[in-house]
Amino acid sequence: MARTDPHGPESAQHTSVHGLGGQPSEYILDRESVRAVDRAAIEDYGIPGIVLMENAARGLAAEALAMLQEVRASSLSVLIVCGSGNNGGDGYALGRHLHNAGVDPVFAALGQPKPGSDAEINRNICRKIGLREVALDEIGTVLGEVDLIVDAIFGTGLDRPVEGAAAGLIESINAAVRPVLAVDVPSGLDCDTGRPLGATIRAARTVTFVAPKPAMTEPAAAEFLGKVVTVDIGAPIELLKRFGRPLPQAPANRRR
Repeated sequence: MARTDPHGPESAQHTSVHGLGGQPSEYILDRESVRAVDRAAIEDYGIPGIVLMENAARGLAAEALAMLQEVRASSLSVLIVCGSGNNGGDGYALGRHLHNAGVDPVFAALGQPKPGSDAEINRNICRKIGLREVALDEIGTVLGEVDLIVDAIFGTGLDRPVEGAAAGLIESINAAVRPVLAVDVPSGLDCDTGRPLGATIRAARTVTFVAPKPAMTEPAAAEFLGKVVTVDIGAPIELLKRFGRPLPQAPANRRR
């Protein structure tokens, strides 16, 4: 089966940053600003968190399917590695959309979603559909079977070193000869500084939400980010203007 080289042309591209309608975003959001935008969208504008998650998943699905178009196979499968928070919830919701598009998703979970959370709702929907789940100790065999790996482990909230099982999991993903799609930011990468916090995913493509993060303007972070695509998840533009700060005019790793 022919597969995309995860360290080939796409991962070598300069980062592209696009916002609403495919136009360059005018703002960046750091860790605290991301939290503020999410909170205000939910509390001030009445947008349910699960609606934001669904919009994120639809954007992720479009990019995942675009990556899979490069794979020549009679059937396609994707391993989605989910953390316990909203990043993992995005991964579960993504799996539903890929299933509807005829792709076989396989889930591996690093931790369980909080009871009643949006992430748990999406995980439970996947289970009711009957989508495949594997234990972390079985992931080694699955890594060799799939066409794409989705990193939905940690999001922008990560601000501590990655250790233990999470570090081992990231190293296993990096060692697999498969392209990786990172959700919001590659797991292990500090979204504010662009520095790795120990083991860090090396993605072929990163789909980030609402606006780019400061790490995406740092040249040293390009090897972890791959190509960056910014997806609108429905947060009002007023919140970007309120909480964001101007994107540097010409980041060193931005592609025009």
